[in-house]
Amino acid sequence: MDRPTDRSESGGEGGGASLEQGGGEALESPAGAMGAVERDPQIARRHAMVEFQLRGGGIRDHDLLAVFERIPRERFVPAWLVDRAYDDSALGIGSGQTISQPYMVAVMTDALELTAWHRGHPGSRAHVLDVGTGSGYQAAVLAELGSDVVSIERDSALSEAARRRLDALGYGDRIRCVVGDGSNGWPGLAPYDAIVVGAAAPDVPEPLVVQLGDGGRLVVPVGRRDRQELRVVRRIGARIEERTLDPCVFVPLVGEHGFRA
Repeated sequence: MDRPTDRSESGGEGGGASLEQGGGEALESPAGAMGAVERDPQIARRHAMVEFQLRGGGIRDHDLLAVFERIPRERFVPAWLVDRAYDDSALGIGSGQTISQPYMVAVMTDALELTAWHRGHPGSRAHVLDVGTGSGYQAAVLAELGSDVVSIERDSALSEAARRRLDALGYGDRIRCVVGDGSNGWPGLAPYDAIVVGAAAPDVPEPLVVQLGDGGRLVVPVGRRDRQELRVVRRIGARIEERTLDPCVFVPLVGEHGFRA
């Protein structure tokens, strides 16, 4: 498989796993956690991941790289996989679901161009929709970049486990976890400055395009169940632009504008 190929973390779009085993409750806040993490061997693994997988893979956004240095990915995986949390691969989180490889999370987040958005909107926080909460790792990355995040998950147990984990890590005021059909987005809080989808759709879901604000970007895997490519959709006024990035493999986005269960 190509290096960009990934199996998505979006368990709520494809199954019902409870993530009680992640252990996020051990850290009271991202800021308070950093001292403890620095005394943990995971810090070396995290730094190596950033240097070799992300920077070595072509990620150049310094703010984004710094975010991956800060977030304790080991708090988003099952206890028996903690020592593999920074592997260059997706990892199982239970019930056939996975947390995406770090590189794929970085590629998709980079394509949203949130650092550039914040430069153009000093003092503001981007309003971002995360489709497929999964373990909550992608939502944490978005929040650390300075965004207010709405994270939608179709499985209520998975959503609740992620919410508790994110709250324990100090993200409660920046990430709102909701339950619903991610292929329909979350129109009640639209428009969004950016939308990222952690599961594959047969086509770009039209409701997500509609919910993009002017200048907003949508990143979504599109294709067959067994093989997709990343699409980046941008709204500029009434005009919609679309471009294709890397090949990838994600679990299916199940819903009205996705795949059937």
